[in-house]
Order: sequence, then structure tokens, then C-alpha cells
Amino acid sequence: QVQLVESGGGLVQAGGSLRLSCAASGRTFSSYAMGWFRQAPGKEREFVAAIKWSGGRTYYADSVKGRFTISRDNAKNTIHLQMNSLKPEDAAVYYCAASRRRGEVGVIETYDYWGQGTQVTVSS
Repeated sequence: QVQLVESGGGLVQAGGSLRLSCAASGRTFSSYAMGWFRQAPGKEREFVAAIKWSGGRTYYADSVKGRFTISRDNAKNTIHLQMNSLKPEDAAVYYCAASRRRGEVGVIETYDYWGQGTQVTVSS
């Protein structure tokens, strides 16, 4: 079993920055990709960013390109999401996810494991 634990959420003013982290643990952890999704109240969960474990290729939703950066630390089985120039519409619960198999990295069904989520609140 793989556990994903997010941290780094909180309250920030519009224009500010936050850095989310997601640590993966388990007896054997091997991932094809890890990513971040978010869900705002009354809305569906949506893709934010993803990174392939081998090679480090990154993917972003159009709404966060140029503002968010996803990165990985292979040695620590951890990914980060640096969020800059935050907007009120970025407010949501952010979920970390990991996939063991190939698939579309922007699709929820690709992912096998999910964290509990961390709240990001952006005040205007």
C-alpha cells in the first residue's frame, strides 16, 4: 500500500505564493507519474499539474501555466507544487495523486493512490 501525505496549504492573499509538498511512502513505491488535482466547493475535481517520475517531464493545466511549478525529489519520493501569483479562483482542496501505470496524466482515472488533500484559501 502507498500512502500520500500533503502539506503546505493555508491562507494567502491574492498575488501571494504557497508551496505544497506530497510525500509518498510504502513498502515499495514505484510510480509512473505523480500529480496534483484540486476541487473547489460545488465543482468537479480538476487537473492542475503532473510530473513523470522517469525523465521528469511536466504537464500543466492552462489555468496555471506560468504561475505554478511542479518538481520532484526522487530520493525522498516527494513532489512539490510551487504556486505563485495566486488568484481567488485557485482556492480549493489540493490533492496529490500517484499512478503506477501509463495513462493520460491529466485524467483522474489514471491515478491509483490519492492523498487526503490540503486546503488552499486565497483572499482577494
